[in-house]
Amino acid sequence: MAADAPVTTVAMVEDDRDTRARLAASIRAQASLELVAEYTTGAEALAGLDPGAPDVLLVDLGLPDISGLEVVRFAAERYPECDILVISIFGDEANVLAALEAGARGYLLKGSLQHDIAFDIQDIRNGGSPLSPIIARQVLKRLRAPGDTSRRVGEDEATLTAREGEILNAISRGFSYAETAQMLGISVGTVHTFLKRIYRKLAVHSKTEAVFEANRLGLIR
Repeated sequence: MAADAPVTTVAMVEDDRDTRARLAASIRAQASLELVAEYTTGAEALAGLDPGAPDVLLVDLGLPDISGLEVVRFAAERYPECDILVISIFGDEANVLAALEAGARGYLLKGSLQHDIAFDIQDIRNGGSPLSPIIARQVLKRLRAPGDTSRRVGEDEATLTAREGEILNAISRGFSYAETAQMLGISVGTVHTFLKRIYRKLAVHSKTEAVFEANRLGLIR
């Protein structure tokens, strides 16, 4: 790694020792990642995050003192630039939606972690929203539920600029961030910036949700 290459700082909130050790080993194996803190309880996390937050925060929901949702909410509200990734054994719809609505930008089930967590950390920093397959299906099912408007955006509220529309169209057609940047003559970083704006406008947390919602509103073809 080049001397001036940016390093992504990571902290985790996890009470299970084996899981914590496994995640820590994956993070430390990557020169581009720096593990700056490990918290075993929600109280420890809230105290540790009070002065500042890392680039990426990994949060378990089933903590021994308070719900991990409180940690997610605290970090999301105080540090909007912090990318929060939930890693939990809880895969029910209530916990998933609560975590995403609280500010998490990804949700992985512990039982489905078959690859290096470093890839998911890099993905979320690049504007992605890592979701375990079963979680992604639940989110899409919820978005398609008839009569459910709790997380949908009114047509008058959601308007994309021409550039945002171009980027979302490219992403919806399966182009990678790098390919989209090359086609549009912009940097990959600019693509990520625009995607974050799109997520905010559509009140979504992932590419899958953004494409679905934009299609529903007729914003892309």
